[in-house]
Amino acid sequence: MSTLINPTTGVELDSSPASASLEDADTAIARAHDAFPAWRDVAPGERARLLRAFAAVIDEHLEELAQLEVLNAGHTIGNARWEAGNVRDCLNYYSAAPERLFGRQIPVAGGTDVTFHEPLGVVGIIVPWNFPMPIAAWGFAPALAAGNTVVLKPAELTPLTAIRIGELALVAGLPEGVLNVIPGKGSVVGERFVTHPLVRKVCFTGSTGVGKQIMAGCADQVKRVTLELGGKSANIVFADTDVAAAAASAPYAVFDNAGQDCCARSRILVQRSAYDEFVGRLQTAVTDFRVLDPADERSEMGPMVSAAQRDTVQRYLDDATVAFTGSAPDGPGWWLPPTVVESTDTSEPVWREEVFGPVVAVMPFDDEDEAVALANDSDYGLSGSIFTTDIGRALRVARRVEAGNLSVNSHSSVRYWTPFGGYKQSGLGRELGPDAPNAFTEEKNVFIAH
Repeated sequence: MSTLINPTTGVELDSSPASASLEDADTAIARAHDAFPAWRDVAPGERARLLRAFAAVIDEHLEELAQLEVLNAGHTIGNARWEAGNVRDCLNYYSAAPERLFGRQIPVAGGTDVTFHEPLGVVGIIVPWNFPMPIAAWGFAPALAAGNTVVLKPAELTPLTAIRIGELALVAGLPEGVLNVIPGKGSVVGERFVTHPLVRKVCFTGSTGVGKQIMAGCADQVKRVTLELGGKSANIVFADTDVAAAAASAPYAVFDNAGQDCCARSRILVQRSAYDEFVGRLQTAVTDFRVLDPADERSEMGPMVSAAQRDTVQRYLDDATVAFTGSAPDGPGWWLPPTVVESTDTSEPVWREEVFGPVVAVMPFDDEDEAVALANDSDYGLSGSIFTTDIGRALRVARRVEAGNLSVNSHSSVRYWTPFGGYKQSGLGRELGPDAPNAFTEEKNVFIAH
């Protein structure tokens, strides 16, 4: 039994699920394997209908799921509603895939050549604690659409919404064994996904260190793997932009979800001629940022997920030069105020490492080449933003920055209908977008002699 704590109050929750054993994991994998042949053979239109029914049931329980996430993960109610809605929307989007999982006819001599996309079998999905609902759906929605069955391990800290979503799948009419949720330790359940021969693909979102271990483990069986790992993304602000607007938007790019976001723009690069104005306006924006009880409709940032995560972030601040902070509630709970550090050296840990908390480091640059060099001086390459009114510069810089997801004059990174993934040590493969179901298939080529 793992004990769950409400991050807002520090009080133990009434319901804590049992932590699955190795035998439990094997049973769930066997159940998914047994369910696979029938699910694979469901007619495309019927599989599409079941996914739409699943989306409709999620929609009916959206507020319940959102409130559960506020309680278990400390997400603001506004964010939690969006996250539950994202599960619904992913299911609806990928419900179109079964009837559009097209192969090709390729011209050849002496016959006809056709290709097919066939499901892999059992897919293991390992979900982190920072966005428990959306990241689960980013894996299971396209996997199910392509005809696979799924075993899903939620994070130990935040399993409650995943468990409920698994129950709702049955309410919607998905057959037993098609979507299996197994709460437990990564070292037990997650590791079993890697080592079990019936699991044909592992999707992992989490730290780069653990991702490397999973990748190495999957190599033993030449098992497919998709990794969405860490980030240290840059927000590049050129002097020709609307500095006031760029400064006003910056807190939302890094302090959303208390900075516990792999896409957080946790490095801000500002052209030197606009630096003082930007930092001054940023201080006003941070001061005004509303850090409140996440159940409060006005809240823009809640607590951190755990005392351990809060303490980890605080250690970065102990060794940094803090320029200014926002506010945070006093009293119980895992609270840390939004914090801005002015960095002068790219070797500083707060500048180089993924802090994964409400901390942002700011540094000036002189020209376009230096901005790109600073942005790329990182082991990570997940996301980033570019603020400029020069469209030519925006395109040049976007092409030169080594990151998988960039936005110009905004901080948008993830849309379920566009590809998502990272460069370098931020990951391997792509999730979401129209091609995601293909990543859960084998492509078979068949030649028919005339």
